[in-house]
Amino acid sequence: MIQRIQTIYLLLATLISGGLIFLLNLWIDGNGVKFFVIDSFETSIILLKVMAVLFLGSSVLTFVTIFQFKKRQLQFVLGRITILINFILLGILVYFAQNLSGEINVSEKGIGLLIPILTIVLVVLANKAIKKDEELVKSVDRLR
Repeated sequence: MIQRIQTIYLLLATLISGGLIFLLNLWIDGNGVKFFVIDSFETSIILLKVMAVLFLGSSVLTFVTIFQFKKRQLQFVLGRITILINFILLGILVYFAQNLSGEINVSEKGIGLLIPILTIVLVVLANKAIKKDEELVKSVDRLR
């Protein structure tokens, strides 16, 4: 059952949420220095450290969700938790990109701000496929 389409969606979400954070910058400050997620561990701002932990937590959670294919309800719930984590991440990123120009001099936003949005879309598609599988199994059980 690991060869289902939701596995591909969840694997892509894992790679985006856990891999692209090292390749795509979140923003460029006034000095032209690119800010990546991994750089947030070096700052003194706690919310940025929480953001980095949430990125890594989202990646780990989607990876764990892949291997819960025998427990479709748990897989669905873990997908929803991942969506919630990514909405929180999106809120934190928007907060820093828009409101903290005094503390963090953001002169240019990077493409890394789209990582939570892509993860949300992929996990929603995976949850739709999981729900479709669950309905298929329930309909077969009714026929027995």
